[in-house]
Amino acid sequence: MPLQEGDVLWRPSPAQLAATRMSQYQTWLAQNTGREFSDYSALWRWSVDELETFWQSIWEFFDVQADGGMEPVLTTRSMPGAQWYPKARLNYAEHVFRQANADRPALICRAEDEPRREISWAELASTTGAMAEFLRRAGVRAGDRVAAYLPNRDEAVIAFLACASIGAVWSSCSPDMGPTVVLDRLRQIEPKLLIVTDSYRYAGKLHDRVEVVEQLLAQLPSVRAVIHVDGPLASTRPVTWNNCIAWNDCLARQCELVFDRVPFSHPLWIVYSSGTTGLPKAMVHGHGGIVLTHLKTLGLQHDLREGERLLFLGSTGWIVWNLQAGALLAGATAVLYDGHPSYPNADALWRVIDQEHVTLFGCGAAYLTNCMKQGLRPGEVVALESLRSINSTGSPLPLDCYAWVYQAVKQDVWLASVSGGTDIASGFVACAPMLPVTAGELQCAELGVAAYAYDEAGQAVLDRVGELVITQPMPSMPLFFWNDPKGARYRESYFGVYPGIWRHGDWIRFTPRGTAVIYGRSDSTINRFGIRMGTAEIYGVVEALPEICDSLVVDLEYLGRPSFLPLFVVLSPDCTLEPGLKARIKEEIRNKASARHVPDEIYEVDEIPRTLTGKKLEVPVRKLLLGVPLDSVASQDSMANPASLAYFVKFAAGLQRSDRESSRQGETQPRKAPELGQS
Repeated sequence: MPLQEGDVLWRPSPAQLAATRMSQYQTWLAQNTGREFSDYSALWRWSVDELETFWQSIWEFFDVQADGGMEPVLTTRSMPGAQWYPKARLNYAEHVFRQANADRPALICRAEDEPRREISWAELASTTGAMAEFLRRAGVRAGDRVAAYLPNRDEAVIAFLACASIGAVWSSCSPDMGPTVVLDRLRQIEPKLLIVTDSYRYAGKLHDRVEVVEQLLAQLPSVRAVIHVDGPLASTRPVTWNNCIAWNDCLARQCELVFDRVPFSHPLWIVYSSGTTGLPKAMVHGHGGIVLTHLKTLGLQHDLREGERLLFLGSTGWIVWNLQAGALLAGATAVLYDGHPSYPNADALWRVIDQEHVTLFGCGAAYLTNCMKQGLRPGEVVALESLRSINSTGSPLPLDCYAWVYQAVKQDVWLASVSGGTDIASGFVACAPMLPVTAGELQCAELGVAAYAYDEAGQAVLDRVGELVITQPMPSMPLFFWNDPKGARYRESYFGVYPGIWRHGDWIRFTPRGTAVIYGRSDSTINRFGIRMGTAEIYGVVEALPEICDSLVVDLEYLGRPSFLPLFVVLSPDCTLEPGLKARIKEEIRNKASARHVPDEIYEVDEIPRTLTGKKLEVPVRKLLLGVPLDSVASQDSMANPASLAYFVKFAAGLQRSDRESSRQGETQPRKAPELGQS
């Protein structure tokens, strides 16, 4: 029988539950505060009702070290404007290096066609101390910005920790980003120093970045020096960048690693929104907020323990890289994977997970879905004995992919679909190790996260779809946007709909059991015949068909006329979009999603446009098809596959011709879009 939403797929055994950090935390609460809770729901309710007491318990349970007073925990609960621990001074890197004497690797580095490398805690401390000393000699001071254009390698982690140790502000971009998208980010923050690579390898191909770096330097006058990290092409030609220092030369002078304790809200890093429809928002997070939140999220919600290993598939331009660095806070080893997950063969990444004894594996939902569509069965190829949990994020995980994980990967594994964001560098609705895994659902709201579904009147609703909102402040909410001096963009981004309430922009439904279902972005909602539906509900049905690899649906509303709802699909190999398949797709949507949301037409495309972090460009494509110029709807440098937009540009032109013809003929509704065929 096919899975149904809510079917229980896994429960922790009593032994598994007793070993969790969450269980240890609850025991600690009982012993130190006298508080005992019957279940996770009661624990969560206490964590949001007694917000200050909860976060102080996290501080004490994880033994956060700081100067200054611990009171008040929170000056006010108003949003925006909440200020946490205003008297405390601490340092993110200091908490990382509490593990400095541990007899286990801090980092394990795996990259395409390169030898495996281990970096011990002692070596990480030594190189970080040397880099911090170089930064001081280079004139980098607390509050100065240091930016990187690096792949997922140890140099990025070392440089980040060195910046944190002296109070400098870190920001990174992935080398697969083009110059325009990088400049849109870095020009806002005016970095004093830039750390770059000349080249990188992906899917067996070498990518030269020398000219891109030259463009960056030409348009970043704030940069005083460049640190060069050798890429695979470094030995084939010299670089001629001004004020360039080789990475190894920066580490030549050994120096003891010391930590400058900074205010709780001192900026730690700057991360960015996707920037597909405008200048990226430069979000600033603080030392203290990230220390507390990552200890809670990784240690309790994800149950990452000392000595375990985390591998999160992602680049330095995605917030999961920052979360991956947080594994070090939890005393775990970060396994850095630099390369294509299916190179040189389809199960390459699964082999790495097995070889490196990865405990927690994180990835975008699209990766698991692609593995399923390719017919992979990793559990039959490798043992995966150490793998305890899998995190899926970036988009909702289809029901059939839940089934695939338990059938083809591992039966006894904790599969957690989680939803959070760059905005808070953690999760809103995620997972907890004492809860069962139910198909198609996220396990729970995180502790300390007052997450609810709101209707249009601003009232919380249960078991109904509503806007995901947060009603109480969190320590890792952005301190501010860097390029937003009066805070207008910050307020508009989160508090423009419900004053004083954070609106995240997702459709969500909380069930009476405390689980949740995400239905996609609320700004791409389809509203047909008065019935609203998130696009994820349609994707879940369409992409469950074996013939379909990927899909995109948009609602093209025409003033005074019925909407036109096209569905674009990427077919599996050797499949064709013949009338029978079209009819079956429509019937599946009618029966399993909504009869009112059956597409008017279905079109085959080669690719679905996606951001660099794998999100579908629903809103930009919708705007494009409604006649907005291409340059105004999306920055192509912020896309993983900008060439995919060519089809939609052509499609938009056909729609506009059809609409003009309809107007001339006096028709009251648009003509059907032209059959453009495959892109």
